[in-house]
Amino acid sequence: MNAPAAAKRRLIVAITGATGAIYGVRLLERLRKLGGVETHLLVSSAGWLNIQHELELDRSAVHALADVVHNVRDVGASIASGSFVTDGMVIAPCSMRTLASVAHGLSDNLITRAADVVLKERRRLVLLVRETPLNLAHLRNMTSVTEMGGVIFPPLPAFYQKPATIDEMVDHTVERVIDLFGVALPVTHAWQGMRGEAD
Repeated sequence: MNAPAAAKRRLIVAITGATGAIYGVRLLERLRKLGGVETHLLVSSAGWLNIQHELELDRSAVHALADVVHNVRDVGASIASGSFVTDGMVIAPCSMRTLASVAHGLSDNLITRAADVVLKERRRLVLLVRETPLNLAHLRNMTSVTEMGGVIFPPLPAFYQKPATIDEMVDHTVERVIDLFGVALPVTHAWQGMRGEAD
């Protein structure tokens, strides 16, 4: 008797209207290169504006990076149901509006509905929130999402790796996000400790 086939890994990637569209696009590129993960893409209207402004990419170029593309208005899509098994969801970048909708369970479009499903099914939700400075509403919404099991992951650059380019900073963040889902990476930039002893 043949052994049952392993369930295919699926990850939802959403890009919303905060600066930093490169994080979502780079995540799709990295996952495509790694293989073994079926990506489901969602992009808000404001997310498309930022992709075009910051990256000068058109829709077809971004769509080509994903396995499945969903319309944000299609609340009847597969990813709107908990019976459609995924490893979770990344919103990169995550606007404060999207954060608020997730924190309050509004499910007002497919992005926030999919996030709600991920939370209710106790799967991993990672939000690359982009705003500064933060007001009290932002902080309270981040707390609410954290209390529901989500991961707040501001894409802050790590300088201990001594990055020489913006691409290196983006890649480091994206690899850390991928690592949260247990996807094996061929190259890691794990901290190995300081060389030498501090005085």
